[in-house]
Amino acid sequence: MTTLTPERQVEVQRRTVLVLSLGQVLGGIAFGATVSLGALLAADLSGNDGLSGLATASVTLGPALCSIPLARMAARFGRRRALTLGNVFALTGIAIVVLAVALRIFPLLLLGTLTIGAGNAGNLQSRFAATDLAAPQHRGRDLSIVVWSTTIGGVAGPLLLGPGEVVGHALGMPPQTGSYAFSFVAQCAALILYLVALRPDPLLAAQKLATAAAAAAAGIVRKDSPVVARYAIFAVAGSHVVMASVMAMTPVHLSHMAHAMHGMETTPADVSALVGVTIALHVGGMYALSPLFGILADRWGRLRVVLLGQALLAGALGFAVFANDQAWGVIVALILLGLGWSAATVAGAALLTEASAAELRTRRQGRSDSLMSLSAAAGAVLAGVILSNFQYAGLGIAASVIVVAIVVMSPFGRSGSR
Repeated sequence: MTTLTPERQVEVQRRTVLVLSLGQVLGGIAFGATVSLGALLAADLSGNDGLSGLATASVTLGPALCSIPLARMAARFGRRRALTLGNVFALTGIAIVVLAVALRIFPLLLLGTLTIGAGNAGNLQSRFAATDLAAPQHRGRDLSIVVWSTTIGGVAGPLLLGPGEVVGHALGMPPQTGSYAFSFVAQCAALILYLVALRPDPLLAAQKLATAAAAAAAGIVRKDSPVVARYAIFAVAGSHVVMASVMAMTPVHLSHMAHAMHGMETTPADVSALVGVTIALHVGGMYALSPLFGILADRWGRLRVVLLGQALLAGALGFAVFANDQAWGVIVALILLGLGWSAATVAGAALLTEASAAELRTRRQGRSDSLMSLSAAAGAVLAGVILSNFQYAGLGIAASVIVVAIVVMSPFGRSGSR
């Protein structure tokens, strides 16, 4: 592969962002369905609401285990191989989940959600792939466009619960797993897309540029700022823990609310509809405005947008504490939760990329994804315990401690935050 000219680099970057965006649309369908169904399936198979958080813990533990190996694979062989391996993991996980529900084996369900989570490590890597060839002044924008693309699949996943049951029944699938049929098809399409269209590989092309004299003038090689990079990793991981822990317990909380309000008149379809709409709005908040946050990160500075994210997360937790007995209060909390996560994740990822020298960038990106997922897995497990003992309001109070910590430590992210 010859070194790209500046004009060719712009052309390749545009096509790369388009391909990654389409892949995120497809990959988001599987993620959205798993987020909506995981806690409910876990509670059903285990017979214990306190164990429902283990499903979300498993789906977040998957990226924790696989992000670093996938990042190393990407650094050596390119993004394409790493992303397609993620698709293979997701396809395997979907099959295991359906089998687990059919056999009613709770540990097998956790293995399936863990494997789906491993596939999501590839989706997480897509946002960094969007920055490989991006111009420095457009890194936040290009990254956020790929993140935004997840909106379509992420919102569609929960909304496919109803139609999925119809399709699943026609296919003879176990109850509540029909939407995974859509997820399986979407993952197959994403795998083919990356194999065929992600050429040239953006990371391999960027590595080649980094060895050329023109790379330094383009800003690809820069001074390393390890303190800023560590803060960026902490801010992204902490924001993800807040989002994942509260979101993971929301389906269970809504189920309890529905039964408390309507008693025996409440049907599983009613609960699924309420959960599906709420999670769809939450996922929409996570991704719909990410381009705006990316543009703000490019213009205002990365750190300011990270702190904006913390303000939104604080607002979400306020509704979770004081309006958790009303459906509208929970919905508003979940929307704000998604928006806060979006601002902090987009700006934090851009800050991490800019604070890292080219030879350290991919390694730190993998560590960031791994820590983000590992801490969220632990948070999801603790969230189930907190919900059982201190209710939804107690969960909101506990999560606010992390938001405060990110704000207090923000001075460490100031150097090079624009």
